[in-house]
Amino acid sequence: MKNKTFADKTFADKTIAYLTKGTLGFSIISIFLGFIIGAIILAIAGFNPIQAYGVMISGVISRPSYIAWTIIGSTPIIITALSIAFAFKTGLFNIGAEGQFIIGGITAAIVGYFVELPSFLHIPLVLLAAMTAAGLWGGIAGFLKAKFGVHEVISTIMLNWIALYLNNYIVLIEGFRRATSQRTHEIQRTANIVILEQWKRSPEGREWLRGHDFFGDALRTPLNWGFVIAIILAIIVWYTLNKTTLGYELKAVGYNRHAAEYGGINVSRSMFTSMVISGALAGAAGGLHVMGISKSIASLAAMEGFGFNGIAVALIGGNSSLGIIFSGLLFSALQYGGSKIQPALGAPSEVIHIMIGAIVFFIAMPKLIKYILHNIKKKRGAKNAG
Repeated sequence: MKNKTFADKTFADKTIAYLTKGTLGFSIISIFLGFIIGAIILAIAGFNPIQAYGVMISGVISRPSYIAWTIIGSTPIIITALSIAFAFKTGLFNIGAEGQFIIGGITAAIVGYFVELPSFLHIPLVLLAAMTAAGLWGGIAGFLKAKFGVHEVISTIMLNWIALYLNNYIVLIEGFRRATSQRTHEIQRTANIVILEQWKRSPEGREWLRGHDFFGDALRTPLNWGFVIAIILAIIVWYTLNKTTLGYELKAVGYNRHAAEYGGINVSRSMFTSMVISGALAGAAGGLHVMGISKSIASLAAMEGFGFNGIAVALIGGNSSLGIIFSGLLFSALQYGGSKIQPALGAPSEVIHIMIGAIVFFIAMPKLIKYILHNIKKKRGAKNAG
């Protein structure tokens, strides 16, 4: 019996040690606590948390189209999270991913509509144009930081609003605005990245979709190549930060800019470069969103939230490329599956936002989690000693 207690104690201690080592453990604990808080809120509101979570899970995995929509929804927030994480790794806090996303979307809509090229040229041109424009937009904040010491949080917040109103101005330009609408014309078909878009509209395609329940259900959604591009960008970000001289210099500035400058690194240039790359990533998210989902841009009454959601995803993913991919999928699953609990049960779908907020809250407080786990370990030790 004593051997069993010792084994149990060792396993518990190892588990606690693992969970408190690195960011992955804290993310797992924070997600777990977020679900607990969501369950408590649902119970207080008079709903069965287990039933609600069952509806949520079913609303994500029970049909191929639900899985496809989850993947589609995860793409922009994965890429904006990569943008946030890249800047954060280099010592900068890019709050402007939202504005850079908008600039990328504007550029993609313009190049996608006015330029006529074959698909194999048009698609990369639209994406590169979106990344370039948003990169330059992010570079404004980097320049102000490097040259005048303007904090990037302040400058990027202001640039977000400039981007929003610039978007609304461009939408109303005659010749680009769709008649009797607050949207622009759709991009050319050659700039569309939806998988098999033209084939699905053909008689042969429609017939095939009707005869194949699994793949047909998934392909009826606007499933596109954006998620694949997001994974490629995640790999590029990881490689750049960990395997290149540029990444070493940028991270060195992030760790200690004074030591980096003493070591011969051009700190001002590194700040500017970091914000340009970060902006380009957010612009890729905006461009891919237009190319794969919206096909045009609309007048905005408020921020759409892709850039701000990217902050949460970056934090949950521990600012690592692999973690961001999984946290982006989780975030999208919570949003898409959570939207099903209101029509199914009458439960408030706002509980999902509470859960996400709680997860981010706990991730931002690792010392609190360490304190709780330390007390658990201490109590187990006292109990076993008794």
